[in-house]
Amino acid sequence: MQDPVKPRRRRRWPRRLGITALVVLGLVLVSTVANLLLEQQERATLVPYGERVAVNGGSLNVVRSGASPNGTAQGGSDGVASTGGQGQPIILLSGLGTAAPGLDFAPLMRELKGFDVIVVEGFGYGYSDMEASARTNEHISNELHEVLAKLQVRQPYVLAGHSIAGFYLLDYANRYRSEVSAVVGIDVSIPKPGDQPVAEPQPGINWAKLLATLGVVRVVAALAPGLVDPDSKAYTDEELQRMRTMTVWNVGNPAVADETARIANNAAALRGVTYPHDLPVLAFIADEKNDRTATKTAAAENLLKNVTRHQVLPLEGGHYLHWTQAQRMAEEIRRFVESAG
Repeated sequence: MQDPVKPRRRRRWPRRLGITALVVLGLVLVSTVANLLLEQQERATLVPYGERVAVNGGSLNVVRSGASPNGTAQGGSDGVASTGGQGQPIILLSGLGTAAPGLDFAPLMRELKGFDVIVVEGFGYGYSDMEASARTNEHISNELHEVLAKLQVRQPYVLAGHSIAGFYLLDYANRYRSEVSAVVGIDVSIPKPGDQPVAEPQPGINWAKLLATLGVVRVVAALAPGLVDPDSKAYTDEELQRMRTMTVWNVGNPAVADETARIANNAAALRGVTYPHDLPVLAFIADEKNDRTATKTAAAENLLKNVTRHQVLPLEGGHYLHWTQAQRMAEEIRRFVESAG
């Protein structure tokens, strides 16, 4: 005789799975709506830092020394920014995906007293627009040039950048050599040699944006802030909180997603490109006490072997050297720029 219990049990599993799926879907919807409402509230209550400057196709946000990154800087929205300080201008470009460059560079900005420090947040960063044209070296360089022209930054200026900005420093210095007095790299990316063609990036699922939209990034930032906070004691509590908030806002945005997809293309476009021989270059290398330090140092020396005045300087610390070595870096930058005239 057939056991009548077994068929019932088999029929319960689809029902249980359906109920579970509905519960999960409900939680996802609640999390998504809650994340959207919280972001709207945050954007309404937090005063934007810096000042937006209109460029072709959108607006970029700029933070300049003398203007507080915790409030509204001088200048008008989407107009020509303030004239800034009277010192040597130094332009700072962030690494890939840095949510709030105007805050991330705060320790270094505080140490660079006497300089007219200008942090330009590219498309997809900080308070700049989150969508843009293809993130090629050419577009990024031309956008930066347009911003600096509208800022009426005194020439020549020092051009500095972190990580992936190494591509853009190299490209920009060759496009606008007469406007740059020196280049400073902060553990920058260096294009690898090669001759293989690189295919154009193809659209795919933006998983980072999906997780951010669903509220997962917000939950992680709230429960484990150490995963998103700078590993540094050089920031105020207010700066740390705002950086967490802006990480939730900006993770996976379209501009940075496209920039990430184009890393190989941008590297290939710079194969064989070197800095002009008469342009002074200071390259900081993050010494993380492993084999990579020697590899990165050798790559920097090879890139700069044609440059008459250059210095490759390893400093103990992680990839974001300006988190922990801001004072030493400012001293070395000041010494290098002064000796380079």
